[in-house]
Amino acid sequence: MIRLFSSFLLACILGITTPIVFAQVKIGFLATLSGPTAALGQDQYEGFMLAVEQRLGKLGGVPVTVLKEDDRQDPNLGARLVERLTQQDKVEFVTGVTFSDVMMSMAKPLARSGVLFVGSNAGPAPLAGKQCQSKFFFTSSQDEYQAGVMGRYAVDRGYRKTVFVAPDSEIGKEQLKGFKRYYSGEVVREVYLRLDQPEYAVALEQIRAAAPDAVVAYLPGDMGVSFIQRVAQTGALGKVPLLTIGTVDGITLPQLGDAALGVFASAVWGPDLPSPTNRTFVAAFEKRYGRIPSQYAAQGFDAALLIDGALRETKGGNADRREWHYAMRDARFASTRSGFKFLRNGFPVQDGHVFTVVKDHQGRATLKRVATPLEANPDAYWNECR
Repeated sequence: MIRLFSSFLLACILGITTPIVFAQVKIGFLATLSGPTAALGQDQYEGFMLAVEQRLGKLGGVPVTVLKEDDRQDPNLGARLVERLTQQDKVEFVTGVTFSDVMMSMAKPLARSGVLFVGSNAGPAPLAGKQCQSKFFFTSSQDEYQAGVMGRYAVDRGYRKTVFVAPDSEIGKEQLKGFKRYYSGEVVREVYLRLDQPEYAVALEQIRAAAPDAVVAYLPGDMGVSFIQRVAQTGALGKVPLLTIGTVDGITLPQLGDAALGVFASAVWGPDLPSPTNRTFVAAFEKRYGRIPSQYAAQGFDAALLIDGALRETKGGNADRREWHYAMRDARFASTRSGFKFLRNGFPVQDGHVFTVVKDHQGRATLKRVATPLEANPDAYWNECR
């Protein structure tokens, strides 16, 4: 023991920076895990933990301890939890985060801490642009990206007139901006719904009156479920295609079932993407949890794989965070998506797909890829990141 201490003291005096290898790595997982939107955060967590379990409690060959925290979709609580994880619990990584308002609240204390962050859902525009942080990485997408995918798809399909339906909120207007970034046709009407709106008769009449070539809807959660169920029950849209953003996914499909058949959805991930990692992930998730995974689960799984790759490349947990940072930036891991490359803002260059809802061999509603309108595409804000 004395000899080891003496060697360590001599190394400090001479300025030798021999890497310190951790006995374990602590990871703070922070997401929305309670309330009406808890399913999103829970899927992020289950995807992340599936990767850890497959590696017998290790990432990069290093044992990991995951400290799970629920922000309750409260930005102030999220900021406090980040401070506790980084200052009191001394985590080496923070991951997760479901919603962008929580992400923006926790960004400053997280950046001050110097702890590396791997986001697996929220992707606010400021953090992709002028407020980007060199130690932040995202295995999801910038919030407006999937709306842009649907904008390009609408152009490719020749839909010249569309109606855009969204909640009457800032995020709804951001999604419209993302859609218009790639859509060269005309949005003939914007229909904004109150978050507590129980009936859609007026909205559906406005859509019919506009006589669009397609309806584009950003209606997350229960609002989207209610809207699509109403459309299916009444046949209100007739043969007009329903193109959705953040509305039809692995979270809502079990509730929607047959009501969603034929509906289109834009996403960066789907269960039928052909990468070997994805096929293995989908099968393992179904075996473990008894259901088709969502994009949130896939993004959580990729977050764990990114950390796994960084720790493996630094040979089991180099204590110098700069080495972890460089390894994460290189993104040397086999993602559930084909090829994975980070821009300087920490967001990935990636494909944007469109899926339609079909039944699988078990009769379950699932997503089938029908197009990839954006290939190896950057987000719209990366060039603002300096």
